[in-house]
Amino acid sequence: MRSVDVARTALGNTFRSKLRTALTVVAIVIGSFTLTLTSGLGAGVNKYVDTVVGGFGDSSQMFVMSSGASDAEPTEGPAEYDPEAAASSGGMFGGGPGAGVLTDSDIETLEGLDHVTSVDPMVFVSPDYIETPDGEQYAMELDVPANAVGLEMEAGEAPSEDGMELSIPSEWLTIFDTEDPEAVIGETVEIGISNVTGEQSTVEAEIVGVSEEALSGIGSTPMPSRELNQELNDLSMEGYQGQAENAYAMAVLDVDNLEANEQTVKNELIDESLLGLTVEDQIGAVQGVIDAVSWVLSGFGFIALLAASFGIVNTLLMSVQERTREIGLMKALGMSSGKVFGLFSMEAVVIGLMGSVIGVVLGLGAGLLGNAWLTGDGGPLGEVAGLTLFAVDPLSILGITALIVGIAFLAGTLPAARAAKKDPIEALRYE
Repeated sequence: MRSVDVARTALGNTFRSKLRTALTVVAIVIGSFTLTLTSGLGAGVNKYVDTVVGGFGDSSQMFVMSSGASDAEPTEGPAEYDPEAAASSGGMFGGGPGAGVLTDSDIETLEGLDHVTSVDPMVFVSPDYIETPDGEQYAMELDVPANAVGLEMEAGEAPSEDGMELSIPSEWLTIFDTEDPEAVIGETVEIGISNVTGEQSTVEAEIVGVSEEALSGIGSTPMPSRELNQELNDLSMEGYQGQAENAYAMAVLDVDNLEANEQTVKNELIDESLLGLTVEDQIGAVQGVIDAVSWVLSGFGFIALLAASFGIVNTLLMSVQERTREIGLMKALGMSSGKVFGLFSMEAVVIGLMGSVIGVVLGLGAGLLGNAWLTGDGGPLGEVAGLTLFAVDPLSILGITALIVGIAFLAGTLPAARAAKKDPIEALRYE
């Protein structure tokens, strides 16, 4: 009997006892469905985390910030501008938003560290207010332009390098008396900022985009272009007599052979009361939790597959028992023990393949539909910018299918071996 004939015969024999086979396939489907769903969830959420953190830079850089912290309390949307409160804060050299930032001396320290090849400081700017076209003024803080690559836009686009451009978070649409993000694109606002002597200047900026807040926090505050950010910084330093110390939100370091020198640089930063983080540091903990949850959920799938493997053993053992005379006839007609073994092993593989394919298809369907519903417009998680809960990973799908078929084959070896060892004379006498 040729291999093709063995496969064809195995497929036909699988459906001899339809109910018994169907129940075994259902158990495999449950395991396959669970593994497909958990694999897709892990891939989807990790993909989203990678996308968000990708806005902070590439894996060869280290991000340095002061270990100080701001005492500012978060508010929903922008607060109305209070000139007296702004004056009492002491400006950028007081205890306000400028607290806990890097200074020029810190940048010089960073440039002198071993293994650091370049330092890119990000200028920190703390404007007084933003004035809408109707003349209303609101207190504001600005994100650093370097984070613009991590923006998730609801409308328009992220600020470019050049031009007096600004993006605002979607929560700020209320100060423009609209809920339509497209309506504010192209609007011109004025940004007020005080210099070190207390004199206030204004800069006009065009709104080019409306952002959604990502899990990283990017997009929750207005984002200026680099040119606007630098212009505001220059205005804030006017009137300073002597050598001014700029305030930097953070600095991006290029480290020579980061993988080998990471800990050395971090230790040197700690000695200077500075904190250094790599991209891996930022996403490692989050991805670790996601992977742990995925493995726990996958465990339930493995349990279902374990139960299904006993079902395959039971199904085929009963099949061997019922077909004893048939096995004896096949061997009497010249079918080798190896062919008999292959026939029953192939039946196990067919059962595993059917269950895995059905489970994978159901898992992919449930994952994609669930992702569309949960993260789509109007969904429970629709407001989380760019969120992906489920992603199709072809390699994982192939791996799950191969794993289930392998388990099915191993489960079928015991019944197949028993069938192959039967003596044809004794089998023909079996009643």
